[in-house]
Amino acid sequence: MADFACSRVRPLRAGVLVLAAWCAAGPAAAAQRGLGELRVHVTDETGLPVAAAGLLKGAATAIVRRFETDERGAYVAGNLPFDRYEIEVSRQGFSPAVARIDVGTEVPIDVSLTLRVAPVEASVDVTAEAGAPVDRFRLGSVEWIGPDRLRDRTSSVPGRSVIELVDQAPGWLLEANGILHPRGSEYQVQYVIDGIPLRDNRSPAFAPLIDAGDVESLRVRTGGYPAEFGDKLGGIIEVNTARDARQGLHGRADLQAGSDRALTGFVSAQYGKGRTSAGAAVAGLRTDRYLDPPVVENYTNRGGAGDVSLRADRAWSDAARTRASAHRQSATFLVPNEALQEAAGQRQTRSADETLVQISHQQVMAPRLLGSVRAMARDSGATLESNAASTPIRPFQDRRLRDAYVNGDLVVHTERHDLKVGGEAAAGSVGESFAAAITAYAIGGVPVFDADLPASFTFRDRRASREEALFAQDVIRLGPATVSAGLRYDRYRLAVEDQALSPRVAVSWYAEGADLLVRAAYDRVFQTPAVENVLLSSSNVVGLLGGRGSSLPLRPSRGHFSEVGASKSIGAHLRVDGTYYYRTADNFADDDLLLNTAVSFPISFSRGSVRGFEIALESLGAGPASWSVNYTHSVGTGHLPVSGGLFLGDRAAALLESSETFPLSQDQRHTVRGRFRARFGSRGIAAAAAQFNSGLPVELDAADPALLAAQYGPAIVERVDFGAERVRPSWSVDGSIAWSILERGGRTLRVHADVFNVFDRLNVINFAGLFSGTAIAPGRTWAVRLEAGF
Repeated sequence: MADFACSRVRPLRAGVLVLAAWCAAGPAAAAQRGLGELRVHVTDETGLPVAAAGLLKGAATAIVRRFETDERGAYVAGNLPFDRYEIEVSRQGFSPAVARIDVGTEVPIDVSLTLRVAPVEASVDVTAEAGAPVDRFRLGSVEWIGPDRLRDRTSSVPGRSVIELVDQAPGWLLEANGILHPRGSEYQVQYVIDGIPLRDNRSPAFAPLIDAGDVESLRVRTGGYPAEFGDKLGGIIEVNTARDARQGLHGRADLQAGSDRALTGFVSAQYGKGRTSAGAAVAGLRTDRYLDPPVVENYTNRGGAGDVSLRADRAWSDAARTRASAHRQSATFLVPNEALQEAAGQRQTRSADETLVQISHQQVMAPRLLGSVRAMARDSGATLESNAASTPIRPFQDRRLRDAYVNGDLVVHTERHDLKVGGEAAAGSVGESFAAAITAYAIGGVPVFDADLPASFTFRDRRASREEALFAQDVIRLGPATVSAGLRYDRYRLAVEDQALSPRVAVSWYAEGADLLVRAAYDRVFQTPAVENVLLSSSNVVGLLGGRGSSLPLRPSRGHFSEVGASKSIGAHLRVDGTYYYRTADNFADDDLLLNTAVSFPISFSRGSVRGFEIALESLGAGPASWSVNYTHSVGTGHLPVSGGLFLGDRAAALLESSETFPLSQDQRHTVRGRFRARFGSRGIAAAAAQFNSGLPVELDAADPALLAAQYGPAIVERVDFGAERVRPSWSVDGSIAWSILERGGRTLRVHADVFNVFDRLNVINFAGLFSGTAIAPGRTWAVRLEAGF
């Protein structure tokens, strides 16, 4: 066997940078995108400020926030999704005051309320009629996950708390190893964290964790994208990190233990004084089931991850705010073995690390003009190391991404228009070292690789990357009609150079009496290849790997995304939402997994299309019980030939020369999600959840059934319908209970207990194929989480 000595790309010698600014003492975000802000001012009849208790409620989003104004009678409610809100303030000796406000702009809105001495009848400052269950501002497919759902979430597989929350939204599919696929997209998910996009793969196999304990709210988009969003547009997950407006020292802790010796912990502390606050958080996990294994025995699947973060906030005035944060994250885990690999003694270790610093500033430049700027610097990398017993291939990988990013925008708000213009730029470098040695050309007498395939292969490259974009968008409100129109320009330079103009348009019509919203959206998209192993995938190495011909260049994807939908309330306590969507793209992005190594390479098919519909029903909280259910039907088709990837031997020729069609690897026809929650007493919650998946495609070359059984076990092979070329349907039922032990004076103590896959079904997610590995979902597992706050 040949050994390889690959020089690693030197990591950036930087720790957490000095934080250079501070931001608002209130909960408003200086980095918000498409979120509103209410600035509440409470006075008495003489005009003097009054400290009061308040309640904020969103009509369609069901947001509920309790707050207290400061000694100036002021409170800032930030990170508000567009909705109709009711604000009620009260103080002993006064009659309550109420205001109802439509929030449909990023420009802060001032709300003044006057408390009158009892028993004089309270004044009611009403700017609109009472709210309705349907979101009248909705223009596309958007799901809001607020603080209540984050707090009451079930425990999760360690490292996947945010991922599993997103998976509950219609149109999202959670594949092996925590990889999210929105509407048939592969690796085209974008996280926007406090207004700054992260466009690399954020699943546990690729990047360190995002802990739900550090999140205040999530907004999940799958269609009707404003022009300010670019690049990865399969789905967008907007993360607003947690912040606490209270003065003095306060904090919280989450501790979780569960099956497979899983331990997860999160601890944060923050100190606020005047207009300044600063905080720190530490998160970590360890588990004996880090990834989804290929066999029931769960061989070599230990892993752990950690995160240290610092954050500072400062309000320079009522019009200017700055926020800065820094994170250092890392993860190390073993790649789970198949049965034959375990017998051979294979050990493969993967690690990932990331150091990230970001700063943002928001300035109210005039009563109707808001400016924002954000910047980020990052150094991230991943490695794979294998021992000599690795079979049938011994891979090595070291890749590193260094990048800097900046964006800025201006928002102008008028009675009918919300005009936003801005731009963004990113510059960095990508370095890759990869090596592989074949250790077995056949297993059990069955050929695995072509006999003429070279025994060893090495690759090393580094290139600069550049991306720039400009955009303009306007949201126009004309009575019951709302129109969003935008245009975006993107330029991309890495393995190839390309540019595109992308128009975006969305319209909606709200019928007030029927509480009915109908909408339609069209998005022209320009999506760049995944950055993981993009240099190797873009290089012509077919001849070096025993194949024939030349690989096709890996280029950005150009596509057309369209959808139509409607939302309707049924009575006062039920809402139904439906969407039909159709996506088509040239250079349709996917990935190719290198056997069972958890190393993937970006590829694209000449064309791809996905069509389907989503239906969601949700109760609106009448009484102590609530429930929701959603169904997704999706059909995805790909067209060869393929570009990019790392294909070994004669397999390359068929993929490079064919023009056949096939189901996409995310072509799951039927997906159902449902959850039920009931409160008992004043402090208890009981919940249940269920899911059904009809099964993903299986794309097997000529395979020996005996070898498959030896690799994965007969029980897993039985969960595959080889005649239908599909994994058999899977389903599971989960149960949860939570109890608030203490709620007093800002101190809280809650306990959650969860049981997952109650009936202990063996559910196969993927099965060995051309573009995917094998993975099984967890069996019956349990978790207990303790939350404390002060």
